[in-house]
Amino acid sequence: MEIFLDAFWDTLKLFPFLFLIYVLIEIVEHRTTLTQNQGVLQGPLAPVIGSATGLIPQCGFSVMAAKLYDKGLIRTGTVLAVFIATSDEALIIMLSDMSAAHAVMPLVLLKLLFSVGVGYLVNFIFSNEKLDEAGISHEVQAHFCCNDHGSGLLGGQSDFKAYFLTPLIHTLKIWLYLFIVNLVFGYIMDAVGGENIANSIAGGPFVQPLITGLIGLIPNCASSVILTGAYTNGAICFGSLVGGLCSNAGMGLIVLFKNTKKLKRNIILVITMYVIAVVAGITVNGFMTLLNII
Repeated sequence: MEIFLDAFWDTLKLFPFLFLIYVLIEIVEHRTTLTQNQGVLQGPLAPVIGSATGLIPQCGFSVMAAKLYDKGLIRTGTVLAVFIATSDEALIIMLSDMSAAHAVMPLVLLKLLFSVGVGYLVNFIFSNEKLDEAGISHEVQAHFCCNDHGSGLLGGQSDFKAYFLTPLIHTLKIWLYLFIVNLVFGYIMDAVGGENIANSIAGGPFVQPLITGLIGLIPNCASSVILTGAYTNGAICFGSLVGGLCSNAGMGLIVLFKNTKKLKRNIILVITMYVIAVVAGITVNGFMTLLNII
């Protein structure tokens, strides 16, 4: 009961911060000008724009990128940039938790570095990739007008639903995930002991990314919650968190795998994301080890 109450109250403290952040995200999304500048998704700045949109704590952009890529409207490097930059709910959780807020900026900068770098590299390798330049405007507007992930971008919702109800539903969902994660880690800490966990972490910074990279591939916001909860509870290193979130493309992967005719292409993309995530995690952990930070 003590562990249950500790998890409940620790998670409850985050509720108002989560709700406030979700409200702010809705306000930003309703005033985006992306649908008026669709050409940037095919131009030379596409990986940068894709990475910047992917960093926004919402999986709608990864879904949109997957749809555009599946129809041949954006390049492979661009969709990878969006996927690698996507962190689903991780940034929101970290911003609302004072013990993890300090790691938000390094995480954002590292994910931006990896996503932009991979985006340009892959687009350079596949420089002859053909695009349907005429269809992108219609697809982007159709996604944000009709898709639940971004319906508010074009003003299709009432203010009450857009600025209160939608953020409240998101907050309750993530709060429940967080409570479950904190409860599980509370029981593990009690059963195993903090010192034993710390000892296991000390020997695993180069193995953890192999596991967190796989967790990140789970196409559900629960994966980002698990990874962030593991980091805030001291179960994984910062580089392992970076690696896991680099493979965390949210619901975008589900959209890609709906096209069974291109199964081989989709599998290659997933393997590529996993390798990038593992390399990113091991690199960051290795650098921190050299600096005696972990």
